[in-house]
Amino acid sequence: MTKVIELISKELNISSKAVENTIALLDEGCTIPFISRYRKEKTGGLDEVKIGEIAQKYDKIKELQKRKETILKTINELGKLTDELKERIELCWDATELEDIYLPYKPKRRTRAQAARELGLEPLATIIYLQREQSPEKVAEKYVKGEVKNVEDALKGAQDIIAETISENEDTRNQLRNAFRREAVIFSKVVKTKKETDEAAKYSDYFDFSEPLRRCSGNRLLAMRRGEAEGILRISISIEAEDAVNRIQRQYVHGRGKCQTLMMEACEDAYKRLLAPSIENEFATLSKKKADEEAINVFTDNLSQLLLAAPLGQKRIMAIDPGIRTGCKVVCLDAQGNLLFHDVVMAVGSQGNAERAATKFANIAKKYGAEAIAIGNGTASRETTEIVKRAEIGIPHYVVSEDGASVYSASKVAREEFPDEDVTVRGAVSIGRRLMDPLSELVKIDPKSIGVGQYQHDVDQTELKKSLDRTVEMCVNSVGVDLNTASIHLLTYVSGLGPTLAKNIVEYRKENGAFISRSQLKKVPRLGPAAFQQCAGFLRIHNAKNPLDGSAVHPESYSIVEQMAKDLGCTVKDIVGNDTLRKQIDVKKYEGCKSASGEIIGTFTLNDIMQELEKPGRDPRAEIETFDFDPNVHTLDDLAEGMVLPGIVTNITKFGAFVDIGVHHDGLVHISQLADKYVADPSEVVHLHQHVNVRVMEVDRKRGRIGLSMKNLTITAVK
Repeated sequence: MTKVIELISKELNISSKAVENTIALLDEGCTIPFISRYRKEKTGGLDEVKIGEIAQKYDKIKELQKRKETILKTINELGKLTDELKERIELCWDATELEDIYLPYKPKRRTRAQAARELGLEPLATIIYLQREQSPEKVAEKYVKGEVKNVEDALKGAQDIIAETISENEDTRNQLRNAFRREAVIFSKVVKTKKETDEAAKYSDYFDFSEPLRRCSGNRLLAMRRGEAEGILRISISIEAEDAVNRIQRQYVHGRGKCQTLMMEACEDAYKRLLAPSIENEFATLSKKKADEEAINVFTDNLSQLLLAAPLGQKRIMAIDPGIRTGCKVVCLDAQGNLLFHDVVMAVGSQGNAERAATKFANIAKKYGAEAIAIGNGTASRETTEIVKRAEIGIPHYVVSEDGASVYSASKVAREEFPDEDVTVRGAVSIGRRLMDPLSELVKIDPKSIGVGQYQHDVDQTELKKSLDRTVEMCVNSVGVDLNTASIHLLTYVSGLGPTLAKNIVEYRKENGAFISRSQLKKVPRLGPAAFQQCAGFLRIHNAKNPLDGSAVHPESYSIVEQMAKDLGCTVKDIVGNDTLRKQIDVKKYEGCKSASGEIIGTFTLNDIMQELEKPGRDPRAEIETFDFDPNVHTLDDLAEGMVLPGIVTNITKFGAFVDIGVHHDGLVHISQLADKYVADPSEVVHLHQHVNVRVMEVDRKRGRIGLSMKNLTITAVK
């Protein structure tokens, strides 16, 4: 374990003590949110990102250790495991190096070299390899028997053995890898029979494309690989073959003669038949993995921003899902998100009447006491918004992303919530609830359906799901969850819970009424001490008898706060929100005290407690803002180069950001146009749903593409 800690510490540049304690906590079953929030003394205050990185590295090392065990067992069963080989495998911590060590012993399909060995040609191969024999043909005559028909067959078989030996040599493979790292070029060619097809058009940039692999961006590589998967492109990765062969020949061929000539031929065969395909596959896998990681990071960053978007809070909402042919679906929700009313209003299109629709919207809003209006950003959103504004209802309106709403409306979750309503009503409800609390509503939808990334269907699906689930978990726990209103889906992501315990909590709540204290959680079936420890701090009970139950202070630290109150001669309730009393607390006095779980309380925990006493259960999310598009711009035809318009960031990629300016086609702000300075990562400049000002640089009406710039403009749009 010492070596494992050392490796992770060095790679992540984190102290070995912090790594050791984090691993110990992970092995105990503690979750990343719990460790980052409530075990800061042990980790040195590491955040969830760093703890997540330690967890990932630790998981990879455990996988490597399992692989070592398999390799040792296999080689031992072959009777070839020497003490030296065993020690080398046990001390190896690089996956590629480990596979190179294993390669000569790895069970494989019957190869040409194996067939030659079975014919007894290995001694001849050794003679040629040593390059001391003046007449290898004469020596080969001794091996002409059985299936070896002549000297040529014998020499060819010996060369096959040599070629395989060369291809399995670690130094040779590493030299070739180094050459690929420096010189590899990725090539993309169109399949001739597909060139003129409609499906191929979107890949036209890659019909005859080449670029140094180390410079190929992740989004280009994923685009090419998608084209390859669809049978439209052929992709290859290679270096200059002649140079590669010469390198190998210099390593193995010494002097001149007939043996040397045979060795040169074997080297060329080793490269072209065995090494080049193997190393190309290796680099194809590595480059794809790197591109996947890049795409997944973009996706998780975007998802995090979306989940942590500003909530309106518990308000009565009128939500509108705009439509043309089938009309606008209108629903009214109470402050808890319960459906009160739904109807269809024909507002736009051939059957629509703007004046009548405006009057109807106003009447519905008034009748159900709506405090805000949520309007979906899909088809006819802009037109519907204009009609709502014309109605002069006197309450704020917000345009809400519809991404994934249709997925939710047809899901099992939606059917269970609204068994008697159709998908259109469910979709409108989702839009309204997203305005109230994006996090609570979006956790019900598969993150891949929310539409905040690129190539989500092309990357490693296991890694994507793992990363997205971890992101949702981080977001849910960073905000905290109202124990008495949270759905099963939201509770599922709370530290230490999961689907079963989340369901048990909701069922207990239905049978026994609202929770009045966190300690009551211990009565929930199957929620034992370990689960309670992990989840309690993230579950809030507002207006509870004990004010700490509505805060992020963990129950294990209640005794510390109670002691603070006792020392001040007041109650815990008196301290909460009272600056005068809190300033009298000498925090250092409580350093070294033990919590109820036996943990030593330090500066980190005490600072967190003091922050919570100032504003218990503070929501870390920003406050929501209203937004309006330019009233003079509705379609592509209204755009002109040089216009400065307000817009909303709808998606962020590695190459730029997409911005909705209200014309039904998102424009692209390329990374080079995001700021007046060099930008390495778009997420450093913009975030999802941010209000920005953009300048129209180019309009391609035929392809529906808009080029935008944010240079020399203020980032935040005028509200």
